[in-house]
Amino acid sequence: MLVKKRYSPVGSLVLLILFFGVSCKGDQVGNVAPEPEKETIKPAVDPEIAKTMGIFLDNWAAKTFTAPAFTETSIPASASVMVTVDAAEVITKIPGTTFGHNANIWMTPMVTEPLFMNHITHLKPNIIRFPAGSGSDAYFWNARPGALPEDVPAMLTDKDGVKKDPGYGYGRTNDNWRASLDNYYDMLRQSNNKGMFTVNYGYARYGTGGNPVAAAAHLAADWVRYDKGRTQYWEIGNESYADWEWGYRIDVSKNKDGQPEFLTGKLYAQHFKVFADSMHKAAAETGAKIYIGAVMHESVAEAWQVNTTKTWNATMLPELNNRADFYIVHHYFTPYDQNSTAAVVLNAALTEPAKMMSFVTREISAYGAVAKPVAMSEWNMWAKGSKQQVSNVSGMFAVLVQAESLMNKYGLAARWDLLNYWADGDDHGLFSDGNEPGVSKWTPRPSFYYMYFFQKYIGDRLVSASVNTGTSIKAYASTYSSGEANVTLINTSAGPQAVEIKLRNFGSRGRFYWYSLEGSTDNGEFSRKVLVNGEGPAGVAGGPSNYSVMKARSARAAHGVRVSVPARGMVTLTIERE
Repeated sequence: MLVKKRYSPVGSLVLLILFFGVSCKGDQVGNVAPEPEKETIKPAVDPEIAKTMGIFLDNWAAKTFTAPAFTETSIPASASVMVTVDAAEVITKIPGTTFGHNANIWMTPMVTEPLFMNHITHLKPNIIRFPAGSGSDAYFWNARPGALPEDVPAMLTDKDGVKKDPGYGYGRTNDNWRASLDNYYDMLRQSNNKGMFTVNYGYARYGTGGNPVAAAAHLAADWVRYDKGRTQYWEIGNESYADWEWGYRIDVSKNKDGQPEFLTGKLYAQHFKVFADSMHKAAAETGAKIYIGAVMHESVAEAWQVNTTKTWNATMLPELNNRADFYIVHHYFTPYDQNSTAAVVLNAALTEPAKMMSFVTREISAYGAVAKPVAMSEWNMWAKGSKQQVSNVSGMFAVLVQAESLMNKYGLAARWDLLNYWADGDDHGLFSDGNEPGVSKWTPRPSFYYMYFFQKYIGDRLVSASVNTGTSIKAYASTYSSGEANVTLINTSAGPQAVEIKLRNFGSRGRFYWYSLEGSTDNGEFSRKVLVNGEGPAGVAGGPSNYSVMKARSARAAHGVRVSVPARGMVTLTIERE
């Protein structure tokens, strides 16, 4: 017999309670809990441009992120290091001048070297300084070899009063071992970079004509005319406060305008104003706008340094009377001529840029000068003896200097230099000079790869990034105008570190991409190799030849943004919005 079930309101109530108990998040009486609050996205607001950056942000450009080809990669399940990024807390817009380099006159004609041209085009430092270094104070941009102006002595007086051949540089050459000025211009044009010139201030001191200052200023002004607006940034002299520069000491018996034997900061400032007047007038004739920098001493003078150095800022700044458009500093951050450890090298990069900026701004204020942009137009390290300068650690050092120059708001930073001498590894050159055993000329050193990936994936605004205490991870964050965020992580320790990234004021996270750089097992803590996403060089030094087309590693952010940063290595990671 078919039995019909009767409807029971009590049973239905029990079922209803059970349903809500299982399916809903609520309290004990069945009330449904509210949805989690969505993050309120605070808009990013650009701060006022720092006075120490100023004109170097005039050409700032927004960046759009283009996702690279990638390989799906697993991420750590957990991390002990937490990095918190606030996309709304903008520290500064990022000037392209942060990523500069120094060229020199002895590094071949450059445009005749296809390997170099390919690498410098990919690197795109934006600013390449020339003729650079102390040679600038013996450089005649419009002269041919052996055809110096009549008022230029064949021998110059060094700091000890000894007459020496300064090794004059010439702008009009056809040699295969050095660049002409037009070679340099062609290199810039073909690689899509801009220049920075250091004009010959020393000539104003050692010239034997009736008015050497006017002659030197006229030479510089004629260069501005020849340039015709191609170059915005100009420096008067190199490290003019120092006794190693030509012009520090002159033969007064040959001088005709009553200059003292030794240079002072005050005299330099007087001469600077003559140069600046002539050069600005020349620029106006061509319809160009140029900016001219004056040399400052970057730190407290030491006991061994000469009086010119010790009194430079105190006598130069008041006499200058704010006529410079920017100030110039140089620094080789590690202890001089020491076989420094990796820890010493990396700590110098982390601490010295801040110390230098603090010192320079105090000096400017103390001597009544107006704050102006600061250009660090030469930087590197003094460490030697263990091939530090050509190592993976040098690459980490380079990125830390560039990142800290942004944190401390330098307007420009330019690494010394693109090509130098092997010197058994005590070589500042970014590329091998061909004398390195087993390494061909123009092979990029590890520093090249670190700076290449750092610059390529950094955004256009630096934003705040904090790391939980007690870690060896250094984090630098940025955002793109197109909406993405980048975080560069440097691991200064000798062991890998798993890192998680938390983003505030960013919104939902989508896919993230990263490149991982680290040294190999050669040469102790100063490996001459760099591995990028596990790929290294074919030879004994350098990095992977396919760096410009390498696939990124990638994962989705659904389970968090975590990555392993290798020992003494770097990860640059870019996160898309969903």
